[in-house]
Amino acid sequence: MSAYLVDSHCHLDCLKLKDWDNGLDGALEQAHQLGIGHFLCVSITLEKYPKMLAMVQDKPNVSVSVGVHPNEQHKHDPSVDELVELANASDKVVAIGETGLDYFRSEGDLDWQRDRLRRHITAAKQVNKPLIIHNRESSEDTLKILKEEGADEVGGVMHCFVENWDIAKQAMDLNFMISFSGIVTFKTATELQAVATKLPLDYMLVETDSPYLAPVPFRGKVNQPGYVRYVAEHIAALRGTDVETIAERTTENFFRLFNSAKAADSGVKIEPLEVQTKAQ
Repeated sequence: MSAYLVDSHCHLDCLKLKDWDNGLDGALEQAHQLGIGHFLCVSITLEKYPKMLAMVQDKPNVSVSVGVHPNEQHKHDPSVDELVELANASDKVVAIGETGLDYFRSEGDLDWQRDRLRRHITAAKQVNKPLIIHNRESSEDTLKILKEEGADEVGGVMHCFVENWDIAKQAMDLNFMISFSGIVTFKTATELQAVATKLPLDYMLVETDSPYLAPVPFRGKVNQPGYVRYVAEHIAALRGTDVETIAERTTENFFRLFNSAKAADSGVKIEPLEVQTKAQ
C-alpha cells in the first residue's frame, strides 16, 4: 500500500461545501493533494444519517459509521436493534459511533448517556464492528462501562484523545486505539504531546474531527479533512521520525481496526508539502 494518510474521524456532512468550487469532490481532492487517501465520515445523529450516507455513497474512499453522539440528548435515541439494522444495511458502515460520555457539556442526571453507551456497545458486539468513543471529562466511567460491557471483544478507537498516559494505557488494555486530532499541535498540549511521543505506533490513528479543532497553523479556522496532514507532520516531529512512517503505520492500523473498510486504489501518496490549502 502506498504511504498515504487516513482521516479516521471527520464530519463531511457538516462542512460548508460551498467553500469549494466542486463541493464535496473539491474538498476531497484538496485533501488528496495533501496525501489523504481515505476518510471515515462519522455519524452524530440518526436524523442526519440518511443524508450523510447518501452524500458519500459513490465515494469508494469514504467509509461511514452509525451512531448517536453523547451530547445529542434530545435527538432520537436508538435501540440496539435499530443500530444493528442500520449497520448491516450498508457495506459503507465500518463502525458504531460516535458514542461515549461527555460530562463537560451535559449536566444533571446523565444515566441516559451511560445507557446509550451500553446500547451502542451491545450493537457493536452483535455486528462485530469496532466502536468510536467520545470521552470528555468522563474517563473513569467511560473505561468502567467499556470493561463491564466487554467492549474489548470488538475494540475501537478513543477519538480526539486528550487524556494522560495512564488513561491511554487502560484504553489500549481494552483493545482500543488512540486517535490524535489537531489538539496535539497546540502549544499548551504538552501532556498530550508526551502521550503521542511514547504511544506504540501499532495503537495510533490520526484525525481532523473536521470541521472542528483545526491544527496549527490553522488554529481558530474551520477545519477540513486535508488538515490531518498537519497532525501527522507534528507527531512525526515529536517522535523524531518522518511523516511517511506515521502515514504508513496509522493507515495500516486503520484498515486493521476497521477491517470492513475497503482500501480504494486512489493513487494518493505522501508528497512534500508544496500545496498550501486555503484556510476556510
